[in-house]
Amino acid sequence: MECMGVDVFPSPFWEREPSKRHWATLVVAADLAPTWRASLAACRMSPMRELRTAPTRPEALATAAERIDLLQNAIERVIRGKPEAVRLAMVTLLAGGHLLVEDVPGVGKTTLAHALARALDCSFQRIQFTSDLLPSDVIGLSVFNQHSSLFEWKPGPVFANVVLADEINRTTPKTQSALLEAMAERQVTVEGTTHALPQPFIVLATQNPIEHHGTYPLPESQLDRFMLRLRIGYPGARDEKQMLRDREHGEPLDAVEPVMTGSDVLELQSAVSEVSVDDAIVDYLMRVVAATRSSEMLDLGVSPRGTLSLFRAAQALALTEERTYCVPDDIKRLVVPVFAHRLTVSSRYSSAMRRSEEAETVLHEILKTISVPL
Repeated sequence: MECMGVDVFPSPFWEREPSKRHWATLVVAADLAPTWRASLAACRMSPMRELRTAPTRPEALATAAERIDLLQNAIERVIRGKPEAVRLAMVTLLAGGHLLVEDVPGVGKTTLAHALARALDCSFQRIQFTSDLLPSDVIGLSVFNQHSSLFEWKPGPVFANVVLADEINRTTPKTQSALLEAMAERQVTVEGTTHALPQPFIVLATQNPIEHHGTYPLPESQLDRFMLRLRIGYPGARDEKQMLRDREHGEPLDAVEPVMTGSDVLELQSAVSEVSVDDAIVDYLMRVVAATRSSEMLDLGVSPRGTLSLFRAAQALALTEERTYCVPDDIKRLVVPVFAHRLTVSSRYSSAMRRSEEAETVLHEILKTISVPL
């Protein structure tokens, strides 16, 4: 403990010399008595000094839960009847990953990304991916200044806390690959110079199913960099009616106010890493991963990056549910959104379903064969 710059209770030397522990108390008391008296006197001379203590774990958990609830409520004012999609988007943000939203046009993919961005007091950029978009339109380029006769760096829209990559699979693979370094390493290298991206950093990408016309399927290397892939789906009749009423006299998205700052997001991401995961749950996770790599129904199993993504996402999910520990249901709940887009189903087991749905079906079958820890 330190008071007015004086160490009142120095590190005990008997921790390094256990053999002297039986007489250490007397020696320390005799040698340090003047120091204690001086320190205590200094404390008495400063009555206005505040003794600051770090918040206890329950207090920190309550604060985190309050922030998470505010964020979810802000998004759900715009996205009606899709609490699971909203929760998974928040899990991706807190786990420090990137989110891919795949669904048919018009179900709210871009609206979900906009609502999340507006609820955060962070910089936001939207990139509309088209077939003629160039990599420099995404990451930036150097422009020659005729007045100074020097090249000046002009950062692209990727230099923002929240980047919406709208319809990412409508641009060419050359432009898609411009995001690889940014998503994996939070930096961009141009002409031999590395530029760090602002923190926190998240890419919210939307895409139409690959069976639709005018799309370029994302390569496996880029799909693997998305922590989660989710679908929104059509709303229920009651939720769709409420959606109409919400937009009768205005746009709810315009009324979304920021409820969390960038520093708040970084604190929550740090809190996620403190969530404990029991060895039994880690072993369960590893059995699922091993099953994807050995299954004859799959040509490509889950990568180590995918394993780490599920581990971190499970920690984030536990925090959103006000827990400091993970449970087996966290793993089961996240296996499909974290793993499905990373798998390649063997052509021998292909069916009339979409490719993404085939992978989800295989994962459900794998989960049925693996025992859950109690």
